Amino acid sequence: MVWTKPASLRFYLPSHTPFFLGLVLMWIIVSLINGKMHRGKIINFTSLFTRVLSSNIIAVSITALFMYSMRDYDYSRTIVLGTALVATFLELLLGSVYIAFKKAMVQDYEEYEKYKTYKKPSEYDLVRGFNGNGVHTDEQAEVNQGIVNAIEKECGSEMTQAIIKMTGRKLTDHTAVLSTTTIFNITSLIHEKYNYIINLHKINDIKRLDEFIDAVNSKLELKGYFFCCVETKDQRKRRLLKKYPPLLNYIYYFFDFIVKRVLPKIKFTRGIYLFLTRGENAVISRAEALGRISRAGFMIKQESFIGNQLCIEARKSGDPLARNENIYGPLVVLPRIGKAGNIIKVYKLRTMHPYSEYIQDYVYRLHDIQDGGKFKHDFRITSWGAVYRKIWLDELPMLFNFFSGDMKLVGIRPLSKQYFELYNKEVQERRIKYKPGLIPPFYADMPEDLEAIQASELKYLDAFDTHPFITDFRYFWKSVWNIMFHKARSN
Repeated sequence: MVWTKPASLRFYLPSHTPFFLGLVLMWIIVSLINGKMHRGKIINFTSLFTRVLSSNIIAVSITALFMYSMRDYDYSRTIVLGTALVATFLELLLGSVYIAFKKAMVQDYEEYEKYKTYKKPSEYDLVRGFNGNGVHTDEQAEVNQGIVNAIEKECGSEMTQAIIKMTGRKLTDHTAVLSTTTIFNITSLIHEKYNYIINLHKINDIKRLDEFIDAVNSKLELKGYFFCCVETKDQRKRRLLKKYPPLLNYIYYFFDFIVKRVLPKIKFTRGIYLFLTRGENAVISRAEALGRISRAGFMIKQESFIGNQLCIEARKSGDPLARNENIYGPLVVLPRIGKAGNIIKVYKLRTMHPYSEYIQDYVYRLHDIQDGGKFKHDFRITSWGAVYRKIWLDELPMLFNFFSGDMKLVGIRPLSKQYFELYNKEVQERRIKYKPGLIPPFYADMPEDLEAIQASELKYLDAFDTHPFITDFRYFWKSVWNIMFHKARSN
């Protein structure tokens, strides 16, 4: 990058060497933590680009933040950013060659089985494996042929049959079939109430989506059904990467990522996003789509991939909940049960897709709990969020709770209402007598299931009642030891 400047390398070495060394150090540290430099973690082009881009962005951001805190503004932005970009390009180039050779060599069945153990289940795998079977036996009403004809006219016979298989035999005279993006077409439906509303237009094109789904809720009877489709974030990525040739496809996807996913999330650039896209074809993750529907007073009944869209069937369970106006903000406030059963506001960096808080019950119903007390296959967590959690970056804002007195350094984990209700009554009554902590007993005892977690917390509370200071001191250093040397992690 110095070659792009009129001055020589000798001119830039004194001022830029500290930055370069700091960037190299941070580059290696973050790469090791994120798995970019770990054998077996980069197994395909998706994992290569995800780990390289996430690691390098975090490394540059931390280095830049450190430079800013030192009030050192003498660096050339061309050299600083250019160095990071050139290094990233070289890593992606060499990584792509490595993956190409790796894939060419893996041919025997045994190696393929190893590959599958590393591979994270896709949303296709998760949906098909749990509830994407399109089977309903609780409804016996005959399918209204007029409704079938209306769906077929819009979607074709193949997709119509798939939709009917998924929705069961609930399509009657009190079913409304639309293909719309406007709230007016919902509120102006002839009948006051329906038992089923089908919208065949993908929700990515609906500008005021929350208000739209709220309007659907108002036109449905209690326990009535809503059917809709969405092109998920992962589906969109696959479509774009297949549409263009190799290398060009990732360049196009990079700019699409900036325009479609970064600009609308920032208040000052949202106007640019609306000007460029008119709010159409928005990028929506599976978690966000399910969360928006759940917030509007629906219970998710099933999902199924039909064609190039994810189709969702939901049943009305009540009125819509209040909308969070700061749903895309980087900082989230989570309601958690604190001392005396009071609800405290716990601050964290966002690690989940927007609206994820509304589908915690649904994720639990689908996947239950894995070793360590977290949900299995929690698709709500973003790629960036997984990195933040590995290095505990997401928990830094919780220091505000510590200094404000809501939490202490060592103590039981602050739980959501849904997770709290999974505990035994005895443990529930015991744990609300204490202030929650930043470092839970989990890291000291490393329990593997919910019962073991409860036993671990009771063990800590019994010891804390006898020797408060000594107990917290012992648990703090044991947790630090496990985190540093035994790779203790909260997934």
